[in-house]
Amino acid sequence: MSQHKQRLGKEGEEIATAHLIQEKYKILARNYRSGRAEIDIIAMKDDLLIIVEVKTRETDKYGNPEESVGTGKINMLAQGAEDFMLDRDLHNNVRYDIISIIKNQYKTDVHHMIDAFWPGLY
Repeated sequence: MSQHKQRLGKEGEEIATAHLIQEKYKILARNYRSGRAEIDIIAMKDDLLIIVEVKTRETDKYGNPEESVGTGKINMLAQGAEDFMLDRDLHNNVRYDIISIIKNQYKTDVHHMIDAFWPGLY
């Protein structure tokens, strides 16, 4: 992955974290790794454990950023969520969100999709 894409991804994660904090989410972890699974942000709100995938692009010319979250990624997020809960002995309900960001020199658009997908239904 190019340094430019890595930098854009990190900027997107910072924007997403700030958005969640502004919306009164409690951030529990960032860039959580377990095996091959990596979760961008793990948060808590209203006793729900929220797994957040952040997708950042400079343009939507080739589709919206959230469209790149496929079945493989969904399955890895679900496995990572299960590992996180086991590691911390949590028994909360889980919700999966996507924060889609278009960021370029002209604008920064943030779209928070709540309950974006349900693992196991695909």
